[in-house]
Amino acid sequence: MAYEKVTVMPMTHSAADYRRAYPADARFSEWVAPDGWRHRRFDWDAANPRGRILVQGGRADIVEKYLETMAHLHAQGWSVTSIDWRGQGGSGRMSADSHVGHADDFGVFASDLAHFWHDWRAEAAGPAMLLAHSMGGHIALLALRAATIDPSAVILVAPMVGVASPVGPWWGERLAAVFAWVGNPARPAWKARPDTKSAGHRQQLLTHDTARFADEAWWYARKPDLLLGPPSWAWVHEAFRSGRRLQADTRLATIAVPILMLVADADGLVDARAAVRVAAMLPDATVIRFGDEAAHELLREVDSVRARVYAAIDTFLDAHA
Repeated sequence: MAYEKVTVMPMTHSAADYRRAYPADARFSEWVAPDGWRHRRFDWDAANPRGRILVQGGRADIVEKYLETMAHLHAQGWSVTSIDWRGQGGSGRMSADSHVGHADDFGVFASDLAHFWHDWRAEAAGPAMLLAHSMGGHIALLALRAATIDPSAVILVAPMVGVASPVGPWWGERLAAVFAWVGNPARPAWKARPDTKSAGHRQQLLTHDTARFADEAWWYARKPDLLLGPPSWAWVHEAFRSGRRLQADTRLATIAVPILMLVADADGLVDARAAVRVAAMLPDATVIRFGDEAAHELLREVDSVRARVYAAIDTFLDAHA
């Protein structure tokens, strides 16, 4: 896949400078799942690492959205790695329509995480951490529940345990099931609108920081093949169904890994209350909650929120390194 060349930044710059630039000493490569599915991989090694952190985004996310976060972690002495989830970014699509994020079973993502973790874990010794946002947090919990990954500690940022729905989870799941059943389940659940009003609504759901919100469009303008639009009805149905099962799974009580969960109570995309309920089921979970000052993308919020987010993450990592 050919992309336009973008700026490469030397190591002397601050973390914020990497929002629209690649580190000079980072690298992209491919990881191939056991079934042959190719995943786009990013690695940025620290000179004398304290350990390694796998950073995984949410639905439709790409590695580039987390360069600033990874730069912060790298500056703290961590080697960082990330892959684009199957079906999005540079890891290919699971729908005939390349702009639709389709999946009818989140188990495939959990399997990918387990296999990648096994390979990545074998590459180096030392502490291995996992930081996962939104859908990535859901997948992380699936893998932890099944004991297919063994991180030293886990950070879940606005985890998508449940989906925010104006009609509630019970009706939301049933309506999504009907829409997935009556037509092509891989068709988009809504129509993407490129107008300013729609972009403004999406920005309000994601972050109060308009400049960081604009970073995403900046990358997509240069790498249009990475862009993914709305989810399919099958994806929406599976998000409700898998979340319901996860919240009722007694195996959560067997997860002994220390977990830091950062929750945005005013989140309009995921059900923050469901995340807090799941945290109460985990043996070693610390929950830090944010109010109206924060939207869904805590890692890409305004500086005052991000300062608190990073302080919590750094303190947690220091305690478990």
